Amino acid sequence: MKLVIVESPAKAKTINKYLGSGYEVVASFGHIRDLEAKDGAVDPNDDFAMKWEIDPKASKRVSEIASSVKSAERLILATDPDREGEAISWHILEALKARRALKDTPVERVTFNAITKDAIKDAMAHPREIDQALVDAYLARRALDFLFGFTLSPVLWRKLPGARSAGRVQSVALRLVCDREREIETFVAREYWSIIAHLKTQAGAAFTARLVGADGKKINRLDIGTGAEAEGFKKSLLEAAYKIRSVEAKPAKRHPSPPFTTSTLQQEASRKLGYAPARTMQLAQRLYEGVELGGETVGLITYMRTDGVDMAPEAIASARRVIAKDYGDQYVPQAPRRYQSKAKNAQEAHEAIRPTDLARSPREVARYVDAEQAKLYELIWIRTLASQMESAELERTTVDIEAKAGARTLDLRATGQVVKFDGFLRLYQEDHDDPVAGEDDEEGRLPPMKQGEPVSREKLDVTQHFTEPPPRYSEASLVKKMEELGIGRPSTYASILAVLRDRDYVRLDKKKLIPSDKGMLVTAFLESFFTRYVEFDFTAGLEEDLDRVSNSEIDWKTLLRRFWDEFSGSVDGTKELRTTQVLDALNEIMGPHVFPQKADGGDPRGCPKCNAGQLSLKLGKFGAFIGCSNYPECNFTRQLSATEAEGPRVLGEDPETSAEISVRDGRYGPYVQRGDGKERKMSSLPKGVAPDQVTLDMALALLSLPREVTKHPETGDPIKAGIGRFGPYVQHGKVYASLGKDDDVLSIGPNRAIDLIIAKETGAGRGGGGGRGAPAGRPLGDHPDGGPVTVHAGRYGPYVKHGSVNATLPKSISPETVTLEDAIPLLAARAEASGKKKSGAKKAPAKKAAAKKAPATKAAAKEAGDAEPAAKKTVAKKAPAKKTAAKKTTTKKAAAGE
Repeated sequence: MKLVIVESPAKAKTINKYLGSGYEVVASFGHIRDLEAKDGAVDPNDDFAMKWEIDPKASKRVSEIASSVKSAERLILATDPDREGEAISWHILEALKARRALKDTPVERVTFNAITKDAIKDAMAHPREIDQALVDAYLARRALDFLFGFTLSPVLWRKLPGARSAGRVQSVALRLVCDREREIETFVAREYWSIIAHLKTQAGAAFTARLVGADGKKINRLDIGTGAEAEGFKKSLLEAAYKIRSVEAKPAKRHPSPPFTTSTLQQEASRKLGYAPARTMQLAQRLYEGVELGGETVGLITYMRTDGVDMAPEAIASARRVIAKDYGDQYVPQAPRRYQSKAKNAQEAHEAIRPTDLARSPREVARYVDAEQAKLYELIWIRTLASQMESAELERTTVDIEAKAGARTLDLRATGQVVKFDGFLRLYQEDHDDPVAGEDDEEGRLPPMKQGEPVSREKLDVTQHFTEPPPRYSEASLVKKMEELGIGRPSTYASILAVLRDRDYVRLDKKKLIPSDKGMLVTAFLESFFTRYVEFDFTAGLEEDLDRVSNSEIDWKTLLRRFWDEFSGSVDGTKELRTTQVLDALNEIMGPHVFPQKADGGDPRGCPKCNAGQLSLKLGKFGAFIGCSNYPECNFTRQLSATEAEGPRVLGEDPETSAEISVRDGRYGPYVQRGDGKERKMSSLPKGVAPDQVTLDMALALLSLPREVTKHPETGDPIKAGIGRFGPYVQHGKVYASLGKDDDVLSIGPNRAIDLIIAKETGAGRGGGGGRGAPAGRPLGDHPDGGPVTVHAGRYGPYVKHGSVNATLPKSISPETVTLEDAIPLLAARAEASGKKKSGAKKAPAKKAAAKKAPATKAAAKEAGDAEPAAKKTVAKKAPAKKTAAKKTTTKKAAAGE
């Protein structure tokens, strides 16, 4: 029997069917080892020795693999074909060597770009050894990230209380977002005017032309800067006689875009389908690993982490056949199209993302996959097919018009564009995040005109405009920018964005990324004192060096030494930094953000309380805040956001009481208030709602809390929703249940509210019984051991359930997107952790040592994702010999948020 190791159960299931009875295919569930999560896991003083530990959630799986390999005639490592996949294979091999499980068993490494029968069998026929150069590149990246984070975070903690490193590459991505925000905050709008003439030919055909010159001088878009100038041109145009000076028609071609890379797929899926990059990658992973199609399991797309844009010759030939069959021979170009990436540092080690079989139409696939997967497959299929279609043929016409007003000559221009042959446009057109201004002016056909022909004026549009600040980044446009700069790699884009959101350095508002005050503060600090390490060129240069490591061009430890010598010196240089130096630097960079210009021209730093002091950035025990220079005589303080700088923002009046409704900024964050004095009422803003987003209707709704949502199905008593000290909740009598992060206290409905209350009342998800059990959850599929796996909403957050085992979902997985493949390893880890808890609890009365070991067991359970608070009670009840230890155990669990 040959043992094949892959990452996921879905991939294992598909490959197992292809290989047959002579093979056993098992899943590692991704990485099994990582660096120890403590200082010293990478030791620069010991030639960058790295200390690895097996993930507690993976320990059982490693044992199972080690057991299976002892009886295997051959071990085949078949993880993904990129650096990360090579690293997973290497970790598995190293873990097996450490357990002395391999002995003389031959080890082979195979890779494939698609999970199809032919691709798998071809890979098995061409094994190789683990590529040590790719592993070295992985080790270098992991060491760089670890040294950056673990060395920089303590500096941030000391100098900026409450802050921590976003990560080596994440800090540069955060800088992009913060730089854009500062551009917006310091942007000064510029007035300009446009003049468009509505004209008619002698035949009566209407068209429009824009003023582009006067008196022999060219007029650009922003050149008419005042209304007086615009009026002068208007007066001349009203008096002018118009005639056609020239007509020029030029043929043009528009070529299709190449098939998808990881970044372009994430961008287009965001624009066209509204998917976040992380969601796109989840769906693409499922399409790659295989689905059941009419009794056959097959991978639908090629490997989805790639920066290559070319396709295999057989895929190109298949695309040309489909195009000819479905659209006609005229849509097939004479020669196949070959593409090369324009992205900086592109590795192009793999094909572009494409369907494994282009003859498999989106309509056919949609019968076997869910709606989101079907949409993504269709997008990939259409883009791939379009990339091999004929170019679109256009005709662009430019007409120059002369307007004579006495001795003055003014120039106008009309442009038009028509499609003579649609080519690939029949199937696909790429979207853009920020369309170029004026690009739509060329759309449409102009009427027939000839040189010297007089035309008549119908009317003039003289319009005032103001320039607009650059747009904030969307997730898609940030990925595009990172790729252009050479920051990150295909496998890292989604995780970079996830880290920035999870650490509250950015938030999403209408699909745009807005940096938080904390994010702006950390970026300002790094730009001031670690400038080199948030420079785009430096980060891109490191990526190039990592590529050179993977090509065996430089030694990975040489790269680390060079980085560490410079970086450790920069860190040492901050040890003597005084608080005043930090504050001076932050005040200068953060000034436009923290102290925006006032509409009345007043001093933006003037204290609104004493009217004499100057406001500036201060550092306190819990982080940065704004304070008055007249402290302690004036104790005015506020958060960094400038909501309070202008005083309360009045939203309107309460329609019932006529009391003033305002949004304010207080010591504990922003809130809304009705009235003043003893009659006032206040309500905190829900997490994620910025003060500038609050409307009068929203404020009235918040001030009406708690509100009745529905009646309890058994008692008939009201279930209410409100916001308390620990956040939004629903309440029934004395029972309170916290809302999930995706619940809205203002709109939560009866069914969801009842589910939360019943789950709390019955102890659902806590293993503590209660006759009712958990409310019905969303089914994910059947567990390999039998029985359904479901996802539920619980008091301590969403969790997955199989039989009596419950496992909390990590922040990176939402209850709406969790899959069976996501749930199985969480449940396995939880079951293993529960087994350890029970054995530890039985031994507790016998010795003090058991009580001392309890926190370590809890940490393991916490790591595994503890969704069963009742386990706390079990430990406490079964350790009567040491009540104190039991109390500490429960307290620590509560503090950990389990």
